[in-house]
Amino acid sequence: MTLGASLALGTSGALAKMLALPIFCAVVIAVRLQSTVLSNRHWPALELLIALKVLLLIIGAALAIQFGPFHDADSSQAVLSGMVLVAAMAIQNAFHRIHLGSAPPSTLMTGTTTQVMIDLADRIYAPKGTESQSGARLVPMSTNILIFAIGCCAAALL
Repeated sequence: MTLGASLALGTSGALAKMLALPIFCAVVIAVRLQSTVLSNRHWPALELLIALKVLLLIIGAALAIQFGPFHDADSSQAVLSGMVLVAAMAIQNAFHRIHLGSAPPSTLMTGTTTQVMIDLADRIYAPKGTESQSGARLVPMSTNILIFAIGCCAAALL
């Protein structure tokens, strides 16, 4: 929605907004795959993912302090800072869904996208000893994301 507004109004920030979802999705898939590898090796996957998220938050804060305030949201420094923080958000969403599924959600808006990316990662490399339900969820949840994106684009164009 904010991408459409940036394009319609000619304001900056369109590049970061176009990159945010693909970066988010790629990081969720990477986290799922890495979590599977760590768990198969009996390493503390959740703790390592939390540490990675904290590290990315620190890096994002350092970049924002170093280069901000950003007068051009499409500058390389602004985009880099934003994508580091998007990656941290993706890790938060992924580890919650993977390791804390019975706990109340810590995020809301990105939950469906996170589940779709986890299901795609499971199709690439499923965790040992688990029955994946990815096939049953993948098409309906992906359809919801697509319809939401089309609605956002239509609203922005109108």
